[in-house]
Amino acid sequence: MRDADPVEARAALIAEARRVLGKFALVKPSISAGGVAAALETLSGRIYTGICLDLACGIGFCAEHAAVAEMLKARETAIRRIVAIDDEGVLAPCGRCRELIVQVDRRNLECEVVLPGDTSMRMADLLPRAWLEPLFARD
Repeated sequence: MRDADPVEARAALIAEARRVLGKFALVKPSISAGGVAAALETLSGRIYTGICLDLACGIGFCAEHAAVAEMLKARETAIRRIVAIDDEGVLAPCGRCRELIVQVDRRNLECEVVLPGDTSMRMADLLPRAWLEPLFARD
Protein backbone atom coordinates (compact mmCIF):
# COMPACT_ATOMS: atom_id res chain seq x y z
CA MET A 1 0.00 0.00 0.00
CA ARG A 2 3.04 2.24 0.36
CA ASP A 3 2.70 4.13 -2.95
CA ALA A 4 -1.08 3.86 -3.32
CA ASP A 5 -3.43 6.79 -3.65
CA PRO A 6 -4.33 7.88 -0.08
CA VAL A 7 -8.05 7.23 -0.61
CA GLU A 8 -7.33 3.78 -2.02
CA ALA A 9 -4.85 3.06 0.76
CA ARG A 10 -7.43 3.96 3.43
CA ALA A 11 -10.04 1.76 1.72
CA ALA A 12 -7.60 -1.15 1.52
CA LEU A 13 -6.73 -0.77 5.22
CA ILE A 14 -10.42 -0.72 6.15
CA ALA A 15 -10.86 -3.93 4.11
CA GLU A 16 -8.03 -5.56 6.07
CA ALA A 17 -9.69 -4.62 9.37
CA ARG A 18 -13.04 -5.91 8.07
CA ARG A 19 -11.41 -9.33 7.45
CA VAL A 20 -10.92 -9.86 11.22
CA LEU A 21 -14.06 -8.05 12.45
CA GLY A 22 -16.79 -10.16 13.99
CA LYS A 23 -17.99 -10.23 17.56
CA PHE A 24 -18.09 -13.58 19.33
CA ALA A 25 -18.89 -14.54 22.93
CA LEU A 26 -16.26 -15.90 25.24
CA VAL A 27 -17.33 -17.31 28.64
CA LYS A 28 -20.73 -15.56 28.44
CA PRO A 29 -22.43 -13.18 25.97
CA SER A 30 -21.35 -10.00 27.78
CA ILE A 31 -17.69 -11.06 27.65
CA SER A 32 -16.66 -11.01 24.02
CA ALA A 33 -14.01 -10.38 21.42
CA GLY A 34 -13.93 -9.02 17.88
CA GLY A 35 -16.61 -6.33 18.12
CA VAL A 36 -13.97 -3.83 16.99
CA ALA A 37 -11.12 -4.55 14.59
CA ALA A 38 -8.08 -2.47 13.67
CA ALA A 39 -5.51 -2.52 10.90
CA LEU A 40 -2.32 -0.55 10.62
CA GLU A 41 0.28 -0.11 7.93
CA THR A 42 3.89 0.43 8.95
CA LEU A 43 6.42 2.63 7.21
CA SER A 44 7.83 -0.55 5.65
CA GLY A 45 4.41 -1.27 4.08
CA ARG A 46 3.50 -4.29 6.20
CA ILE A 47 -0.05 -4.63 7.51
CA TYR A 48 -0.95 -5.78 11.03
CA THR A 49 -4.44 -6.38 12.40
CA GLY A 50 -6.04 -6.83 15.81
CA ILE A 51 -9.37 -7.26 17.55
CA CYS A 52 -10.67 -5.93 20.83
CA LEU A 53 -11.34 -7.96 23.96
CA ASP A 54 -14.33 -6.81 26.01
CA LEU A 55 -13.71 -8.51 29.35
CA ALA A 56 -14.87 -8.06 32.94
CA CYS A 57 -13.06 -5.87 35.45
CA GLY A 58 -11.54 -3.59 32.82
CA ILE A 59 -8.85 -6.09 31.81
CA GLY A 60 -9.74 -6.13 28.13
CA PHE A 61 -8.06 -4.04 25.46
CA CYS A 62 -8.77 -2.18 22.25
CA ALA A 63 -8.25 -3.54 18.75
CA GLU A 64 -5.54 -0.94 18.13
CA HIS A 65 -3.56 -2.37 21.06
CA ALA A 66 -3.76 -5.85 19.54
CA ALA A 67 -2.60 -4.56 16.13
CA VAL A 68 0.29 -2.66 17.73
CA ALA A 69 1.30 -5.80 19.64
CA GLU A 70 1.36 -7.77 16.38
CA MET A 71 3.54 -5.05 14.84
CA LEU A 72 5.93 -5.13 17.78
CA LYS A 73 6.32 -8.90 17.51
CA ALA A 74 7.86 -8.22 14.09
CA ARG A 75 10.13 -5.57 15.70
CA GLU A 76 8.52 -2.72 13.82
CA THR A 77 7.42 0.48 15.57
CA ALA A 78 6.64 3.20 13.00
CA ILE A 79 3.07 3.45 11.71
CA ARG A 80 2.11 5.07 8.38
CA ARG A 81 -1.67 4.84 8.92
CA ILE A 82 -4.15 3.14 11.24
CA VAL A 83 -7.89 2.50 11.31
CA ALA A 84 -10.40 0.93 13.72
CA ILE A 85 -13.89 -0.24 12.71
CA ASP A 86 -17.00 -1.85 14.10
CA ASP A 87 -20.16 -3.10 12.38
CA GLU A 88 -21.31 0.49 11.83
CA GLY A 89 -18.12 1.86 10.30
CA VAL A 90 -14.88 3.65 11.15
CA LEU A 91 -14.17 4.68 14.75
CA ALA A 92 -11.80 7.30 16.13
CA PRO A 93 -9.16 5.87 18.47
CA CYS A 94 -9.69 6.47 22.18
CA GLY A 95 -7.19 8.50 24.19
CA ARG A 96 -5.53 5.37 25.58
CA CYS A 97 -4.88 4.09 22.05
CA ARG A 98 -3.53 7.46 20.94
CA GLU A 99 -1.09 7.46 23.86
CA LEU A 100 -0.01 3.89 23.21
CA ILE A 101 0.71 4.59 19.55
CA VAL A 102 2.85 7.63 20.38
CA GLN A 103 4.71 5.92 23.23
CA VAL A 104 5.73 3.08 20.91
CA ASP A 105 7.52 5.47 18.54
CA ARG A 106 7.50 9.26 18.52
CA ARG A 107 7.39 9.18 14.70
CA ASN A 108 3.83 7.95 15.12
CA LEU A 109 2.81 11.52 15.89
CA GLU A 110 2.96 11.87 12.08
CA CYS A 111 0.93 8.75 11.27
CA GLU A 112 -2.39 9.12 9.47
CA VAL A 113 -5.42 8.17 11.56
CA VAL A 114 -8.43 7.21 9.46
CA LEU A 115 -11.57 8.79 10.93
CA PRO A 116 -15.33 8.55 10.37
CA GLY A 117 -16.78 10.45 7.44
CA ASP A 118 -14.06 9.56 4.92
CA THR A 119 -11.57 11.83 6.67
CA SER A 120 -8.22 11.41 8.35
CA MET A 121 -5.84 13.41 10.55
CA ARG A 122 -2.28 13.20 11.77
CA MET A 123 -1.95 11.70 15.23
CA ALA A 124 -0.29 14.94 16.39
CA ASP A 125 -3.53 16.78 15.60
CA LEU A 126 -5.56 14.25 17.62
CA LEU A 127 -3.08 14.32 20.49
CA PRO A 128 -1.83 17.90 20.63
CA ARG A 129 0.89 18.78 23.09
CA ALA A 130 1.53 15.14 23.92
CA TRP A 131 2.69 14.93 27.52
CA LEU A 132 5.71 12.85 26.48
CA GLU A 133 7.29 15.62 24.39
CA PRO A 134 9.45 16.83 27.32
CA LEU A 135 10.64 13.24 27.84
CA PHE A 136 11.48 12.89 24.14
CA ALA A 137 13.66 15.99 24.41
CA ARG A 138 15.83 14.23 27.04
CA ASP A 139 16.75 11.35 24.73
